[in-house]
Amino acid sequence: MEQAKVGKFIAECRKNKNMTQVELAEKLNITDRAISKWETGKGMPDSSIMLELCNELDISVNELLSGEVIKMETYNQKAEELLLKMTQEKENRDKELLNLEIFIGILVSIIFITCVFVASFVNMQDWLRIVLIIIGAIPFIIGVGYAIRIEQVAGFYECQNCHYKYVPNYKKVLFAMHIGRSRKMKCPKCGNVNYHKKIIN
Repeated sequence: MEQAKVGKFIAECRKNKNMTQVELAEKLNITDRAISKWETGKGMPDSSIMLELCNELDISVNELLSGEVIKMETYNQKAEELLLKMTQEKENRDKELLNLEIFIGILVSIIFITCVFVASFVNMQDWLRIVLIIIGAIPFIIGVGYAIRIEQVAGFYECQNCHYKYVPNYKKVLFAMHIGRSRKMKCPKCGNVNYHKKIIN
């Protein structure tokens, strides 16, 4: 989705309605700074406000996200193109998140192993060894928790029995036995308990 194009379109529609940024902001109960951010392509309207914005500008959500007025004869085609583009963008974001998960996992593991190694083999007082291990354990625990959160929200898990794709809650992912990114969970559709594979699309 081209934020600059969408922003330019919002500005054009607002001006066609003879509204200032302040007036549009007042109608939407937001700041004119938010309107300016959209129109300069530095941000996008939140999904909770899109319908209200479209009503004020007399455009459809499809037109807003496409950044142009859509003729009726090409409306369905544009909607499909937009949906495909948004799906591809989500897949790319999910891939980046899963790569970030690997990086975080490796980084906090190196920190923890280094602290344990130093505490085990360097001559120091016992209390200092304990402190060093705790220093290594804290980022490890936080990092692993955050990495699991990333795995939970990025992409989907697929049931190997009925091929249903779903996003489980954090607790289920955290406590599920796993082999790599496949986790043993119960399918919410067919009830099958098996190793469900993480997929992106």
